[in-house]
Amino acid sequence: MNRTYIKDLKECVGKEASISGWIDVRRDHGKLIFIDIRDMTGKVQCVALPNNKEAHEIASKVRPEWVVRATGIVNKRPEKMISKNETNGDIELELKKIEVLNEATTPPFDIHSDGKEISEEIRLKYRYMDLRRPNGQRNIRTRHKLIKHVRDFLDKEGFTEIETPILTKSTPEGARDYVVPSRLEQGHFYALPQSPQQYKQLLMVAGFEKYFQIARCFRDEDTRSDRQPEFTQMDLEMSFVEQTDVMALNERLLIELVTKLFPEKKIQSVPFPRMTYKEAMEKYQTDRPDIRTDKNDPNLLAFTWVVDFPFFEKEDSGGWTFTHNPFSSPKPEHMDMLMNKEKIGDILTTQYDVVLNGFEIGGGSIRNHKPEALKKVLEIMGYKDEEIESNFGHMLRAFSYGAPPHGGIAWGLDRLVTLLLNEASIREVIPFAKTGEGKDLMMDSPSDITDKQKKELGLEIKKIAG
Repeated sequence: MNRTYIKDLKECVGKEASISGWIDVRRDHGKLIFIDIRDMTGKVQCVALPNNKEAHEIASKVRPEWVVRATGIVNKRPEKMISKNETNGDIELELKKIEVLNEATTPPFDIHSDGKEISEEIRLKYRYMDLRRPNGQRNIRTRHKLIKHVRDFLDKEGFTEIETPILTKSTPEGARDYVVPSRLEQGHFYALPQSPQQYKQLLMVAGFEKYFQIARCFRDEDTRSDRQPEFTQMDLEMSFVEQTDVMALNERLLIELVTKLFPEKKIQSVPFPRMTYKEAMEKYQTDRPDIRTDKNDPNLLAFTWVVDFPFFEKEDSGGWTFTHNPFSSPKPEHMDMLMNKEKIGDILTTQYDVVLNGFEIGGGSIRNHKPEALKKVLEIMGYKDEEIESNFGHMLRAFSYGAPPHGGIAWGLDRLVTLLLNEASIREVIPFAKTGEGKDLMMDSPSDITDKQKKELGLEIKKIAG
């Protein structure tokens, strides 16, 4: 018999059906044994009657989380037994046959709660069990719906989804790279991308004009509660645009996403208010202002744009570094200051951040598309000509072949989903999350590699004290 998903059992009343799933709860009343079985679509109550000895006998042995195939007649429940608050509260499956597909040992914790009472270390170690709880299922499935909505929206807008490399070149982009040793080129290394920043700009040079990607990114940063070593961005870039064009597109996408997928949410202000970096710092003492009028309303979403960021800031060493990334363009009226390397601290960039309830969920800018402008940025940051060529020569060459004006944005997808689901941590919306220290407790990584692997890679490990 073909499998019937539990959500479809209501269409099978009076008929025989076969379902497959996990034992959720078992209640033994002696003559009657009740079993709740769940699959990815829902849950249903099953009953084993004593007149069906085989099914009754197996029902007396099964335990929670065993995997079974159950066949029986779909019946309407007696009026007094209807549970109006349950999805399938008005039907039950009268069991004719139960096939045990796999037994299960006792779960390490109760999967029927929201999991908040369980230590995060235990939840992450048994993440495949943790994800069985209703909250885990909801979060990951909602994440899928959000990503699908983004893809559909951008596809209609004429964007092309393009995957960019995971093995790339280590260049100074702000954070520490994860590096991968090369076996064939011993002593040389790939880097995992901190973002697709350079590739997406090169795609603009290649003439694609509208690119996006649900991109995996990697940054070897110090421990922080809301960070992960690897994370996901919604990354896009557009040619022949100005700052307002990119902001308007993203604002439309965010509004439609909230309206269609989270109808219970209310956006505080449409269009999103805009403020300069200077205004945000003076009024809120942060460039991620929480402008909600009622911070006790969990369904209130206060989006805002922050613009006019300083391009450069002083390092402790006295030199200049970029505030966001070196590929941003200054505001048009500040281009001469950049090219002449004058009043460097006063140069404002075309950077724009979108902030939600006090959290930055996305940031982007119009880029320098002329090689001489990008070179000036790198010179201000103290790079010598040979360093510029080594780290960024490929970008300068590409821009010399007719690069269009372009700009884009990247959303922190994990953080956005976290906020929309009212979760406290991004680990709640990442299927296989790591700890705040970057450890995978389920796989027990990072871990050592064999001496043979080290030899093949030409590696010798020396522990650094402290």
